[in-house]
Amino acid sequence: MLISCDNLTFGYDDAVVLDGVSLTISEAERIGFIGSNGAGKTTLLKLLLGELHPDSGSVFRKNGLVIGYLAQNGGYDSENTVYEEMRSVFKEDLQAIDSLHEVELQIANTPMQSQDYVRLSARYESLNKRIAAHDAYHTDVKIKTVLNGMGFADKYDQVISTMSGGEKTRLKLCRLLLEMPELLILDEPTNHLDLKTLFWLEDYLSSYRGAILTVSHDRYFLDKLVTKVVELEQCKLFEYKGNYTKYKVLKAERLAFWEKEYEKQQVEIAHMQDYVNRNLVRATTAKSALSRVKKLESMELIEKPKPPETPPRFHFTFRDRPYERVLEIEHLNLRAGEKTLLEDASLLVMRGRKVAIMGDNGTGKSTLIREIVKGNRAIHTARFVKIAYYDQENLNLNPENTVLAELWERFSLQSQTEIRKRLARVKLSEEDIDKKVGALSGGERAKLALAVFEAEEGNFLILDEPTNHLDLLARESLEKALKEFEGTILFVSHDRYLISAVADGIVVIENGKLSFFDGNYEAYQSTKNVPAAPPPAKPKEKETESKSSMTRAEKQAEVRRKLRVKEIEKRITELETEEALLNEKMADPAVAADYAKLSEVLSSLEKVHKESEALYEEYETLL
Repeated sequence: MLISCDNLTFGYDDAVVLDGVSLTISEAERIGFIGSNGAGKTTLLKLLLGELHPDSGSVFRKNGLVIGYLAQNGGYDSENTVYEEMRSVFKEDLQAIDSLHEVELQIANTPMQSQDYVRLSARYESLNKRIAAHDAYHTDVKIKTVLNGMGFADKYDQVISTMSGGEKTRLKLCRLLLEMPELLILDEPTNHLDLKTLFWLEDYLSSYRGAILTVSHDRYFLDKLVTKVVELEQCKLFEYKGNYTKYKVLKAERLAFWEKEYEKQQVEIAHMQDYVNRNLVRATTAKSALSRVKKLESMELIEKPKPPETPPRFHFTFRDRPYERVLEIEHLNLRAGEKTLLEDASLLVMRGRKVAIMGDNGTGKSTLIREIVKGNRAIHTARFVKIAYYDQENLNLNPENTVLAELWERFSLQSQTEIRKRLARVKLSEEDIDKKVGALSGGERAKLALAVFEAEEGNFLILDEPTNHLDLLARESLEKALKEFEGTILFVSHDRYLISAVADGIVVIENGKLSFFDGNYEAYQSTKNVPAAPPPAKPKEKETESKSSMTRAEKQAEVRRKLRVKEIEKRITELETEEALLNEKMADPAVAADYAKLSEVLSSLEKVHKESEALYEEYETLL
């Protein structure tokens, strides 16, 4: 057991946030922590970390427990470069290697049989065991693996203070992964990650040796990673064994059982009360009536199930139907400063299609849709197209307006009653509508932006990361509305559930090129590694021979690469065995007392370490 909290209660002023909450986190456990925005998830995390103290109840932590915590947007500033900062995690390991080399030199210049020789030999053995236990010789391999996987392959030398907030948060996660604490507490770790990095992180965390508690609204991530889901709902915590998909089934079963048991007990209470009312005054039946009174008094009442939280409701409509070829892009060149984002890009989106744009961070997805919205000479929209645009940063909202004014000023012909109804449907309360837009939380601001977006009644919806800041209920509601929409949709998203639920076509931006896949997300995933079919036009005979030989050469190179990977893996295993045998020899008192033998062992160890480092570098390159 790492952490156990029992019967916690906590509130702010008169508002109860947690009521009788209990939770245990065990070694190597994988827990997904979910709940609507504002339910109190961050409050519970702070109680677990000791940053807050409960009003009642208790929190126990294992002695010496090391916790790594990633807060939302919880990056850090440093004047170090990215690589320097990551190496600082292994400061003691690197110092141990330096000390080992110093001891090697001292041993080589110290007479055998002397007290100094014995002392240095013991010191050498101690350092070597520490280095081996921490796998310190592979420090750079560990760092490069994590940095490359998290999208920092080309940023080793960048100073951290010059990075964006999202990059700093990702870098904080890199540091936590390298520190390998016994418990990782991650608050929305998949924010700011593109799909490629998301897949890498899922695989990495799947083999993580410590325990993980993660707050996440990424349903694919929860399905892949967690083995238990805990949900904070109406100040109570409920546990479900399994991943997110299993949680959905188990929650429905729990609520149905609870409702059934409550109704069953109410029927039983009504029958007993009726019997008491009819028989308590009769001498012949008074005794049996009294026994039922006692039973009623001692009965443990089942709490009436509260109605589940209602999600925000979205409904997208339009008035005019556009012409069929809704969007045409022809020979578009797109740049950001000196960087080419797209070169000679073309795309046709027909009326009624729902197309997702995918690609790594920085490839130009958001830039492309902004160009479509503002109009570029190479971009054409059909007659009667009306674009409604959702901006992931919600920059179109005026922070000085109240929520009510923000929507009403845009649609002044609608009554205040209708405006209030629109806001209520997206779960912005009477209390919320008098707030300044700038004072809203990320989730509240996203709901307001979606209310504005909905009221525009566009027949061509363009959305940039619409599920950012939305909780699970809101995401599922938005998915449903977009699926039911009869117009055309073009959207950028890292939310794989949204892409899977909505898209019937995939646009991929990669290496400055734009390609279109006609099919849903699952079909795209299953075929994305299959080479594209050759063009229908027949090339000249010489060109055919050249392309054929190139294909064979590429295949041969791939075979050689796979063979070399296997050779390296085999050789690394041999070197690890050899290193273990040499360490055993060095621990032998007879060897430690013999200068010539010890020098020979040290020399062999140095060769093993050098060969291992070289092989690991080659291995990383091949992978």
